[in-house]
Amino acid sequence: MTQIPKNIAIIGSGLVGSLLAIYLRKRGHLVTVFDRRPDIRTIEFSGRSINLAMSNRGWRALREVGLEDSIKEIAIPLEKRAMHVNEKPVYFQKYGKDGEAIWSISRGVLNRRMIDLAEKAGAKFQFNEKVWDINLPGARLYTGESEKSEWKEYQYDLIFGCDGAFSRVRHKMQRRSRFDYSQSFIDVGYKELTIPPNVDGSHKLEKNSFHIWPRGRFMLIAMPNIDGSFTCTLFLPFEGTVSFESITTKKEAETFFKTYFPNVRKEIENLTKDFFNNPTSAMVTMKCYPWTYWDKVALVGDSAHAIVPFYGQGMNAGFEDIFALNELMGTHGDNWETIFSEYQKQRKPNADAIAELSYRNFVEMSSKTADQEFLLQKKIEKKFAKKYPDKWIPVYSRVTFSDRPYAEALAIGDMQERIMQQVMQLPDIENKWETIAVEKKILALLELETE
Repeated sequence: MTQIPKNIAIIGSGLVGSLLAIYLRKRGHLVTVFDRRPDIRTIEFSGRSINLAMSNRGWRALREVGLEDSIKEIAIPLEKRAMHVNEKPVYFQKYGKDGEAIWSISRGVLNRRMIDLAEKAGAKFQFNEKVWDINLPGARLYTGESEKSEWKEYQYDLIFGCDGAFSRVRHKMQRRSRFDYSQSFIDVGYKELTIPPNVDGSHKLEKNSFHIWPRGRFMLIAMPNIDGSFTCTLFLPFEGTVSFESITTKKEAETFFKTYFPNVRKEIENLTKDFFNNPTSAMVTMKCYPWTYWDKVALVGDSAHAIVPFYGQGMNAGFEDIFALNELMGTHGDNWETIFSEYQKQRKPNADAIAELSYRNFVEMSSKTADQEFLLQKKIEKKFAKKYPDKWIPVYSRVTFSDRPYAEALAIGDMQERIMQQVMQLPDIENKWETIAVEKKILALLELETE
């Protein structure tokens, strides 16, 4: 259904803001994107990013506006995890079926390209322009040098808040009656580190893998970039015996890396330098409702549902918000009140589900991936899923390689976990896991669950 062109403001020029601008331009709307920061294309990136893992949901949103091929040029497919457990050779875990992969992309590289594409589509960007206030019923926004300076007023038909976990737009909505809001930080922070390429530009670690060094309460991950480097992220408690707080000198940092990550010993100099140069960042889960105000204002992406990054779904969930919004625009035309109402009802349960799944995956990645019982459970599930692909799709595949709702993946994952807990209690399971008896047990339990 066609829409009457509207004059629309987007607050935030990040990945979600720039993709939304492209979608809205394709529907003929006038689009202005405001960002308090400078144009990311003109500055060195800040060293507080975790490489992005583009999966099915993100690709679907890009494909819809013809951008998939352009973005694949700057991405590297990863079809497996490379597990670095001390005193063991590196071992690999495939993510899904043959041909299924997540794609590693540098946030800075992707953001620059998305802004270029949005400008090409006709969106106007106003950088270094700080939005201080929003008049929600009037769809007016106010910008200025500071909160105390003189402000400039802009009038729009619609405003979209794509300004992240600490959104100004949401902050204004929070003051409304019956607005639910919660945020919770985990006691683990993260720091970006880099492994540079070899002299010939090749990668120092296996290129098509997501590298994980699980160490219980903390872990290191590494994802490849197209220039031969790896962006590494160290997840570590803020306080405690082994923590950001406990590493204060170059010598302490060197000892830490040598002790816990011996197979990146050659990179110690770089890792130590980055450790002290780059900021330590916190991670928050943020939930709120409603996400919209009348037919005037809507929150999209992290401003509506910030999550911890352990499922690699933050960007994918934000892109899926836009895909869902676009479908509703196609169905409801100019009825923005209905579009916004349906959008938040459809997306809120899924945002809550991926928040829960992301937190659980932190526990899994940091401690369980090195746990023998957990690895056996995954082997049993994989064998069963291969034989009965119509009966058992692992929760990771449901989230990463499918477009089905996150809420469905969470519910089915919980059901599968109940079954596997019973299977793992079977006598001598470590020796009998490949038998027909175990297979029959899973089938019987599945039948009970689905009755």
